[in-house]
Amino acid sequence: MADPFDLSIPAERWLWKKDTLKEPTILQSFAFDEANEHLYVLQLTRGGSTAGDLCLNRLDLRGKRLGHMYLRGFGHGVSMGVQHTSDGTVWIWTEADAKGGYGRGVTRFRFVDGAVRTREDVKVRHPIPGSTHNQPSVCPVSRRIAVRHRVDDKPRYRIWDLDAFVARDYSEPVADFPQTGAHPDPKVPFQGYALHGDHLYQLAGTAYDARTNPPAKRGNVHVSCLDIRTGRLLDRQRTEAGHSLDHREPEGLAVRHGSEPRLCLGLASGQEGARRFSIYYKPQTA
Repeated sequence: MADPFDLSIPAERWLWKKDTLKEPTILQSFAFDEANEHLYVLQLTRGGSTAGDLCLNRLDLRGKRLGHMYLRGFGHGVSMGVQHTSDGTVWIWTEADAKGGYGRGVTRFRFVDGAVRTREDVKVRHPIPGSTHNQPSVCPVSRRIAVRHRVDDKPRYRIWDLDAFVARDYSEPVADFPQTGAHPDPKVPFQGYALHGDHLYQLAGTAYDARTNPPAKRGNVHVSCLDIRTGRLLDRQRTEAGHSLDHREPEGLAVRHGSEPRLCLGLASGQEGARRFSIYYKPQTA
């Protein structure tokens, strides 16, 4: 199984102040298609937060946009996943069936440049009946899928074998535990997560604010790690990655796999209506 990342290692810059997303809004989450060298990025459409309208961008690994599609009424885009099947099909996993701007279920679909998808166009799964804020993450190493969700407004994680989940067998999850330890201040917003082997990584923090989160202090962004076998918080570290950015709002966490795995975190910058994104990464070892 995959080794954990050392969160104390300083993050390194990969993509910097890119303005290549289709919408002028901030990124919400992202995921990698390693086989085809694609980066998928979700963002809310302008004015689409309440309805849960998303734009899915496909980029190359230099940040150049190769295409986009729209997802109407899917959710907030807090996390996403990419799945490869044995026949070479690439599936994109996102939340779906939005109410109040957040998904009550999850779905998978194929990327089609220029397409518009609605709830009626996809097969929505509701693995945790009655839950809200469903947000998936896929680990290709362990072949598992996690769904962050809320029950009675309390965030939790539930994890399944991916093949069982695809077959709609939700009866035997691998793990089920409450979200914990994302930030020293529990009032600070959660901004994304990624499943990697037996570990789950969380991102939390806010944009710069002259009074509550001044740039001079280099922000309040934290990355943390949970052990999915116990639900225990293993580590949490503040990161100063991209501290020179204006706005600097943390958005999205993903893992690049391969011979040198990287834990990647997204940062939004720029003025409202003209946002840019940067991605930093922590290598597995120094």
